[in-house]
Amino acid sequence: MTRFVPGLDDAQSLAQAIVDTIHEPLLVLDERFNVLAASRSFYEIFQVDPQHTISCPLFDLGDGQWDIPALRILLETIIPEHTAMDGFEVDHDFPGLGRRTMLLNARKVLYATSSSATILLAFTDITSRRLIEREKAHLLERTEELLRQKQTLLQEMQHRVANSLQIIASILMLKARAVTSEETRFHLKDAHQRVISVAEVQSHLHASGGVDQIEVAPYLTKLCASLAASMINADHPIVLDVHADRGMIGSDKAVSIGLIVTELVINAIKYAFPVDKVDARITVTFASGSDTWALSVVDNGVGKAADAAPTTHGGLGTVIVQALVKQLEGKMTVDTADGMRVSITHHSALPVLDKVA
Repeated sequence: MTRFVPGLDDAQSLAQAIVDTIHEPLLVLDERFNVLAASRSFYEIFQVDPQHTISCPLFDLGDGQWDIPALRILLETIIPEHTAMDGFEVDHDFPGLGRRTMLLNARKVLYATSSSATILLAFTDITSRRLIEREKAHLLERTEELLRQKQTLLQEMQHRVANSLQIIASILMLKARAVTSEETRFHLKDAHQRVISVAEVQSHLHASGGVDQIEVAPYLTKLCASLAASMINADHPIVLDVHADRGMIGSDKAVSIGLIVTELVINAIKYAFPVDKVDARITVTFASGSDTWALSVVDNGVGKAADAAPTTHGGLGTVIVQALVKQLEGKMTVDTADGMRVSITHHSALPVLDKVA
């Protein structure tokens, strides 16, 4: 079989066919930047014809419209030092196109049989891509600004809520000091303590940054530490422990859980140890699963007599806790056989939590 060896004309035809096949605009230049060949897409996109392109100096095309400073830098400065250059970005009013952002890719082709060289210059229009990137950047900047405004408003609201709670607490305490009825004074002080409890929960949520999801362990730990510091003294020491996993919970549920813990801990501090006990202890435990959680507040105090009134007929604290448990769609159980243990579960698939010895 005779092997076909293409001649010069055949090689040029093949090279032109390859150039025309390329989708992006492509120019073939000689060492003096005269146009040797151009792809079909170059003619179509830049709306020029071969008669006014081939053999013409690149910088003279279109009455000098291609005399682009960035393009001169690429061809006259960079290419002589490097045989290739990718992603050279140019923003320019291109002939026939208008304002465009182009990526220029250039290759210097050296020949083994000749000292001459040619330059391949390809254009990639990235105007739409850059426009989308700018729009995304603007949208991101706007979103961040809205988030900052939201955070500022949230902080302002939290500040006003805290001030309002402090004012209410102060009014209740003033009223408690002014009344002569011991029963009324007791109820006013009790209401004052409830307001302070709400303020404590709100302050700890504020310290969490006002985010939608709250990490339970540090939240309950800080809350109980605050309660211990304000209510437990050295004359009647009580150990207050918190055991919580690293689960997350919505801030709305965190408020209710914080109030429940506050009520139960305050109740235990007040009533579980009427006389000093060496190993007096209150333990708060929280465990969570994929769609379950369990909370317990356990003390090793005096508990409650078997013939005592049912918990459904307890005081204001009991009523508050029951209302919060219902709001959380949870189930509450109370065990008073050995100290006091209050357990609250949501989807009771979690194991029963151990009592304090």
